[in-house]
Amino acid sequence: MKIVMMGSGGVGGYYGARLQQAGHQVAFVARGAHAEAMRKSGLRIRSELGDAELRVRVVDDPAQAGPADLVVVAVKLWDTEDAARAVARVPGAAAVSLQNGVDKDEVLAGAIGRERVLGGVTHIGAVIAEPGTVAHTGRLQRVTLGELDGSRTPRLQAAVDAFRSAGVETVLSEDIRRVTWEKFAFLTAFSGMTALTRKPIGEVRGHPATREMLLDALREAASVARAEGARLDEGFAEKALEAVDTLPAAMYASMAQDVMRGRRLELPWLSGAVVRRAQKHGLSVPTHRAIYAGLVLHAG
Repeated sequence: MKIVMMGSGGVGGYYGARLQQAGHQVAFVARGAHAEAMRKSGLRIRSELGDAELRVRVVDDPAQAGPADLVVVAVKLWDTEDAARAVARVPGAAAVSLQNGVDKDEVLAGAIGRERVLGGVTHIGAVIAEPGTVAHTGRLQRVTLGELDGSRTPRLQAAVDAFRSAGVETVLSEDIRRVTWEKFAFLTAFSGMTALTRKPIGEVRGHPATREMLLDALREAASVARAEGARLDEGFAEKALEAVDTLPAAMYASMAQDVMRGRRLELPWLSGAVVRRAQKHGLSVPTHRAIYAGLVLHAG
């Protein structure tokens, strides 16, 4: 396949590299020092699943890549609208966002048409360790893909096959909306609590007060998901807390790392989105309101 990675940071850089290793034709959209390092010295991957050093094609604009089969959007959430407009300049390509959040597919559909959008979710820990180098933490690298209407199509199967060929655990979902909201509910609680406390998840889940607040955040996000039409199980929050207990104790969400380093936060699209959508449905979400209020002055 011809694939354009719209964003080549931790997620886009890692998956783009694995896809290129599998023989797919990949163009990386990148900028700044990371882009320059990739142009000069290639892209390096550090991972328990195998390191890699690749010469890669780097472009400033996805249109420079020419016609493509698939565009993978992996930019920060505040760049979604600009990225969506850029994706519209890639003729004929289907597009899938592996970003966090639940606004992403709506924004992408608004720019390129709903008929070109695949739903997508990823679970991975990957960051830019230094310009030109992406570090993958642990062994988890899962991508879930699905048509927004739940159908099975040749383009969906082709995208699934491409990721599988790259050695990525890939799931074809007939209810990608539910999967997207499940991750969103989990992430908003995890990111919100580690960012608010500036403590790793082990400490957050280990103290009775913060553990209860974490569970409340999961419950609130799940209630908003159901109000939005996503079919989350009634016991979702409790099962999600069990999953939290399996995470490495020293783990922080990326938003926690951002707040401690003085970087811009994805807060408006995470707990902020829970609050915004809860208001629409007349739901009370005091935990996410507290997370939002506690972090908004740092959001940038």
